Amino acid sequence: MTKVSVVGGGIGGLTAAQELAERGFDVAVYEANDRFGGKARSMPIDGDPDGLQGEHGFRFFPAFYRHVIDTMERIPDGTGSVADNLVETEATLIASTHRPDRVAETRSPDSLRGWLEALRPAFAEDLPPGDVRFLLERLAYLLTACEERREEELDDVSWWEFIDAENRSQEFQDRLAFATQSLVALRPEVGSARTIGTIYLQLLLGQLDPTRPTERILNGPTNEVWIDPWVASLEDLGVELHPETPARGLAFDGRRIAGLELTDGRRASADEYVLAVPVEVAPEFVTPGMARVAPELGRIERLETAWMNGIQFYLSEDLELTRGHQVYADAPWALTSISQRQFWTGYDLEERGPDEVEGVLSVIASDWDTPGIVYDKPARRCSREEIATEIWEQLKRHLDGPGTELDDGLLVDWFLDPALVEVGGASETHRGDGDAAGGVENRSPLLVNTVGSLRSRPPADVGIENLTLASDYVRTNSDLASMESANEAGRRAANAVCRRCGVGDAARIWELEEPGALEPFKRQDRIRYRLGLAHPAEVTQSLRTVASRVGIRR
Repeated sequence: MTKVSVVGGGIGGLTAAQELAERGFDVAVYEANDRFGGKARSMPIDGDPDGLQGEHGFRFFPAFYRHVIDTMERIPDGTGSVADNLVETEATLIASTHRPDRVAETRSPDSLRGWLEALRPAFAEDLPPGDVRFLLERLAYLLTACEERREEELDDVSWWEFIDAENRSQEFQDRLAFATQSLVALRPEVGSARTIGTIYLQLLLGQLDPTRPTERILNGPTNEVWIDPWVASLEDLGVELHPETPARGLAFDGRRIAGLELTDGRRASADEYVLAVPVEVAPEFVTPGMARVAPELGRIERLETAWMNGIQFYLSEDLELTRGHQVYADAPWALTSISQRQFWTGYDLEERGPDEVEGVLSVIASDWDTPGIVYDKPARRCSREEIATEIWEQLKRHLDGPGTELDDGLLVDWFLDPALVEVGGASETHRGDGDAAGGVENRSPLLVNTVGSLRSRPPADVGIENLTLASDYVRTNSDLASMESANEAGRRAANAVCRRCGVGDAARIWELEEPGALEPFKRQDRIRYRLGLAHPAEVTQSLRTVASRVGIRR
């Protein structure tokens, strides 16, 4: 059998391993951490695998996720599959410190009235009518733009510029421009209009699709209800799994990869190699010789990252909030959360931690550069203890209404993503003891799709004959740093290996779905774009923006 070495056991690496093992390849996976799953993994907060679990951040499965759901449906778990561990949400709480809280339904509408109610928070509430009309025009622009225009023109425009935020109301900026930061940890001034606009549309369209749940989350910690069954399934397929086996490089003979160099001095040999490490690690594996043969590999180091990390608060009471996500509109650190206990039907919390723990509030912070409300420092300049205190206080200011008040007496313990490591000599324990004059460094940042970054993202099948890539920085239809994009990249890597080895059974790749009725408009725009003509909707932009872009093209 053809032997394949997969470097990295995150979602991309495990996906490639599964697709290849199912097609008869001899696969080995080498993972630096003690657990598989990458950013998606959960981990014991005190080293006890049977104790409370913490995570990099809560999992989220919107309707447009197709690849990762298909994989989950093929992983056995009890009498069903791990996809049975997905639970549909019902509503999102939009909490504010100076306006009444709003609740947006996330269940799929079953009537025209339901559709209108579902869309109201996205368009109508608190926004001037002129801004609503403009946003609809912008979304229509995206939906009718051909793929060439999206890739070659809209990827070079920021979301901020595309939606003309500078010339819109403050409400518009707050609701629709900066809201992207809590979604993708990316400031709208630097984020690609192509990526942010496409994902925004997919979330809206997903809410109107009656055939799939709008969004789902897991019914327990990620490893227990997904990753661990996946690892067991891979072992049943014959995959060799090597946790705590970091690699230090790929041996390149000028034409192909000759071996995988492990940090313990050993070399792993294979016929094919799949590089599935994160974007910040990948350049360490790219030698000058590899970059000369495959220039796409040399451009990976140009890709940018941002911080989007989570903390879990363990509470003495189960604070249910809404049965879904919470968005904290005025939180300077762009917070979102899920009250997990109500969904964790497959997880017995009473047997896992201290007797007083009755609830888990999992929170993600997406803005690490804006000063907070307690220490007047950005999160990256705080110690771990200060980060926990600051996030807790920001939550308290938002959740101060009847039935949702947070009280310090509720807090039993907390777990902050261990990828955030204190610098300046401070402690690295999960309780954040000590004072970090230098703040924290992030050892697991997130790829962000900045303006013009698409041209620096490589395909899964690069120009080295026995090397493929399987990570979320690969060019995918999903086009966002996510489990879905990593899974699609893993499939694309597996398909490249199969093509080289003459295996015709390819893993399925889904396109993002958009209304079919708009295809004639896209075909018409394709002709206009190739003739050098602007999109018909470009005139809806502000005169200043249009003038600047026309001047650039001239």
